[in-house]
Amino acid sequence: MATKHILLGHGSGGRLMHNFIKEALLQKLGNPILNRLTDSAVLNYKEKIAFTTDSFVVNPLIFPGGDIGKLAVTGTVNDLVMLGAEPEYLSLGLIMEEGLGQKILGRIIDSVSIYARAAGVYIVTGDTKVVEKGAADKLFINTSGIGRLVTRTELSLKNISCGDKIIITGNIAEHGLAVLAKRKELDLGLRIKSDCQALNGLLIPLLKKSRGIKFMRDPTRGGLATTLNEIAEGSGLGIVIEEKNIPLSGKVKAACELLGIDPLYVANEGKAVLVVKAEEAAKIIRFLHKHPLGRNAKIIGTLVKRPRARLLLRTIFNTERILDMLTSEPLPRIC
Repeated sequence: MATKHILLGHGSGGRLMHNFIKEALLQKLGNPILNRLTDSAVLNYKEKIAFTTDSFVVNPLIFPGGDIGKLAVTGTVNDLVMLGAEPEYLSLGLIMEEGLGQKILGRIIDSVSIYARAAGVYIVTGDTKVVEKGAADKLFINTSGIGRLVTRTELSLKNISCGDKIIITGNIAEHGLAVLAKRKELDLGLRIKSDCQALNGLLIPLLKKSRGIKFMRDPTRGGLATTLNEIAEGSGLGIVIEEKNIPLSGKVKAACELLGIDPLYVANEGKAVLVVKAEEAAKIIRFLHKHPLGRNAKIIGTLVKRPRARLLLRTIFNTERILDMLTSEPLPRIC
């Protein structure tokens, strides 16, 4: 490219913008649909589809285990998967601050390309805008996603009943701590990496095989405790979780103890909470354990009648305490 940094002209609609699209985007993301460079994409569907949109404003842009480009692709893919849809197409909207380095941007677009291909999705349309220096924080990304439903029954809170089991697909709290440590330049010596991963390879085959899954949600902002509170409130039932069963790496446990942070409220970007029929739970766990992303999956709790619409933690000391939903996110700008 002719410049080392993003200029206002890159969003002007002129030659700089057209060259940027061809050199920075099409060379890495190009496919027959995107290459048409239309403002919208024509997609052929005859059955039900899922549609989602999300915006990503993580600080810093690059963190251990990922960057904002990987996060945008995998986060949007996972939102579709949680509805029981196999992701197929994404849009990519870039809001760039004047002065953003082309080298950093190039790395992020590389990540978009790599993880879109890994997830089996196409970037089919998009948009670029440049704002004056100081009007944004380097780079914001907006993505929308479309996927084809693979489940015969809707994954919904209304399906949940007393006695259903709660499964988490792996170790919690890695993404939020990785971002925090990088942002604050904390030398914890633990080398915690974000769990930022697309979950379609793990969960779509499971959804096609099992009819025991009633509901899924990815515990991103607010962490596992917030997601479980949402499920309890939405279903009108209580949830009891066992502290001893919650998968937590030694590194994350140590970091949380040092920083005084409760891992149950820390964001995840490569995990899913599943509500499943009790009689199918063990079979689903065995299936998850066969995949690298599900090796640490655990049954962590049960839906109960009381306490109604509340989340209860049974501690390792066999005491109980209510886990409320926090008023605000303890670690801002993590996705």
